[in-house]
Amino acid sequence: MSSLDLALIGNCAIAALVDRRAQIVWACFPRFDGDPIFNALVNSDNGEEPGNGLFAIDIEDFDRSEQRYRRNSAILETVLYDRHGQAIEIVDFCPRFFQFDRYHRPVSIFRMVRPLVGSPTIRIRCRPTFDYGETMPTITRGSNHLRYVDDVEQIRLTTDAPISYIRGETWFILDRPMHLILGADESLTASIRETAQRFLNQTTTYWLEFSRALALPYEWQDAVIRGAITLKLSAYEETGAILAAITTSVPEAPNTERNWDYRFCWLRDSFFVVHALNRLGTTKTMEDYLRYITNIVAGSPDGFLEPLFSLTLRNDNYEEKTCEGLKGYRGMGPVRVGNGARGQIQNDGYGSVILSAAQMFFDNRLEHPGDLHLFERLEMLGEQAVRRWNTPDAGLWELRTRERVHTFSAVMCWAACDRLAKIAGRLGRTDNAKRWRAEADAMHDEITKRAYNHDIGSFVESFEGEHLDASLLLLPELGFMPANDPRFLGTVAASEKYLKRGDYLYRYHAADDFGEPETAFTICTFWYIGALASVGRHDEARTLFEHMLERRNHVGLLSEDLDVHTGEMWGNFPQTYSMVGMINAAMRLSKSWEEAF
Repeated sequence: MSSLDLALIGNCAIAALVDRRAQIVWACFPRFDGDPIFNALVNSDNGEEPGNGLFAIDIEDFDRSEQRYRRNSAILETVLYDRHGQAIEIVDFCPRFFQFDRYHRPVSIFRMVRPLVGSPTIRIRCRPTFDYGETMPTITRGSNHLRYVDDVEQIRLTTDAPISYIRGETWFILDRPMHLILGADESLTASIRETAQRFLNQTTTYWLEFSRALALPYEWQDAVIRGAITLKLSAYEETGAILAAITTSVPEAPNTERNWDYRFCWLRDSFFVVHALNRLGTTKTMEDYLRYITNIVAGSPDGFLEPLFSLTLRNDNYEEKTCEGLKGYRGMGPVRVGNGARGQIQNDGYGSVILSAAQMFFDNRLEHPGDLHLFERLEMLGEQAVRRWNTPDAGLWELRTRERVHTFSAVMCWAACDRLAKIAGRLGRTDNAKRWRAEADAMHDEITKRAYNHDIGSFVESFEGEHLDASLLLLPELGFMPANDPRFLGTVAASEKYLKRGDYLYRYHAADDFGEPETAFTICTFWYIGALASVGRHDEARTLFEHMLERRNHVGLLSEDLDVHTGEMWGNFPQTYSMVGMINAAMRLSKSWEEAF
């Protein structure tokens, strides 16, 4: 049965998900949002192994497995044991290292398998599909490779394992180390073994150097390192975009059809991602992302922003459609490609971009600081924020059938004007600073009047509304009000009353387009942990944070949603938002290095 007990490998060009039995069940080529040539994750009925869309190295008479990342890296080790005590070790990685004054990140997956105990019998099954499961490739062979081709796509599996055994999926005794390289239809320029070992060594060096440069808290370092590596693996380095998640259509809850394609970059994630990257000191990823955001701003001549963008800023792969060739996660279709939220009005995006770009004006580490030209472009976004802050939109939860004036969207428009005032002050533009401060103050006054419900004693999710949503817990973090404001204390109390279910927080409690939510949105619980810390309830925050760390899977990753009764993960995976929440909570709650010694 499909589950989210998966490990992520990648290199900032592609990514793959590997299950506990070392089966690659998800990988898109030639980039994150491409065709999932391995799609078994979303192509099986409950309890039934998919016939295609996987890359497996099986051990005969399988008994159990062990799986872990090599220390401080994205290199995965899986050990498979048979019922006779024999074992094999499989090492999976995507190459990434510095070469010829640039990062080498080929579109390729490396698999290295060796006998660990005894003389185990194995089978190799490489079964890619094309066109979202609709097409089976033609397979041709060479002396040391198999080619999988159709009229559009071609990939090559180069190996020093017996080609006939792989082609026939034949069981054979593993008596020596073997190497499998899946990637572009190109020949190697060195031996297979030498290439695999050299790429492994250089990739190991890269990840160790990456981890060594992180600014870590004293506590929970392993969790933060894994979160930082996961954020890095979710970044499309060519453009700087960061995905919301690696997958599409893993349901938010069982049999709900809340199945969405998250292989896009959402603007609202930008502030939280940049905030986490800044805390970690990962300026390269942060700068790449800010470069991506800058291109979005440059591509909007009137300042109007759509809520999400593709990895390449093209608009030809947004149209939402279903894939008939894939059954869905545990048979729970549909599998969707594209995301219809692109056409929605979501007014929080203006604040999201300006909050992200503000880093460029205040962070002296950055190679390309913000300048007057960028500020003038950001002012166009500010004009849109002024125009739209009190108008209806779909909100951050992307409601598809109704609009209202959402408090979070209004607050983010306020934040846009607030940060523009601060940037203008930094640049010495006094008149601009006064203008944007006046706009922000006027918004602030109106929001506090219309978004606060005196009967409930709390801010509410929309103007003159009566329901809550978890984004209200971010008001202090966004700078809208201090955490000790009685109105925010009341909002925390009301969130506990209406949104909290056991140890988890729902994103909202009112029914939406699909009924009432059935699972807890993972980032919301981290927002609640942050709110507890901000109001001085540190012990409660630490206890809940420790509980959330236990909800990670066996290799330290989190999905979008959690079942409040069983703790099972649901939703797209791994979820960037969730990993950011974990990082921010750890950085905030950890005792300082000074306290520790």
